[in-house]
Amino acid sequence: MQRIVETAEFLKTKIGTFVPQYGIVLGTGLGKLVEEIEVEFEFPYAEIPNFVEATVEFHKSRLLFGKISGKNVVCMQGRFHYYEGYSMEEITFPIRVMKLLGIECLLISNAAGGLNPSFQESELMIINDHISQFLPSNPLLGPNIMGDRFPDMSEPYDIRLIEKAHKIAQKLGVKTIREGVYVSVTGPQLETKAEYRMMRMLGADAVGMSTVPEVIVARQMGISVFGISIITDMCIPETLQVAEISKILANAAKAEPIMSLIFKELIAEGV
Repeated sequence: MQRIVETAEFLKTKIGTFVPQYGIVLGTGLGKLVEEIEVEFEFPYAEIPNFVEATVEFHKSRLLFGKISGKNVVCMQGRFHYYEGYSMEEITFPIRVMKLLGIECLLISNAAGGLNPSFQESELMIINDHISQFLPSNPLLGPNIMGDRFPDMSEPYDIRLIEKAHKIAQKLGVKTIREGVYVSVTGPQLETKAEYRMMRMLGADAVGMSTVPEVIVARQMGISVFGISIITDMCIPETLQVAEISKILANAAKAEPIMSLIFKELIAEGV
């Protein structure tokens, strides 16, 4: 808690009276939303006390403060993952700092593998639930800080924001936008055919290596959450192909403009 307060106070001395209402976390290959931000302050993670570095080459390490649609936002351009060797506390540390800075809503994105055979590459999936039990640890272990000891997870993703997102997608003329369950795993290896089959049997529609720890901490602190996955590759055992990072990034880039528009419109309409 001392480190969280220290980091928040450091940032407050830099941003003055700026109070962000929205927090944004951008996933792999999904960094172009920053072009929609009227940036007022920018901090490399290396300059922020108690922050770690994003070591994945597709993730920049910058914390941005600015406006989208006239609303104050703070944006992580690059997130942290368990497979990078970071603890759950380090992964979710920025979300706790954002809470102290004033955010009320978290918009979070990721690139994910499609488990639902009805999905296609470069489609968007609004996350309506998640499975966390494949993660080896939990960010809420240890002394309880900044929220409920036993936070309720019956509705981790805000239903009102999900409904708004569907209406926005319809207004934008998006032909297909999916909705489903995201399962989080540690990585960094991709799953075997048997593992994909098991996850699908458990009810997961998409799989990835992020998002859930941040969502757990956000909900513990009473922050509303909207999450979206871009399906960058299909993980159907019967037709599984070798994953190519270049193809994954290309599929993410193809769908990202629509995702960015949905985020922008959600912010414009308000929490």
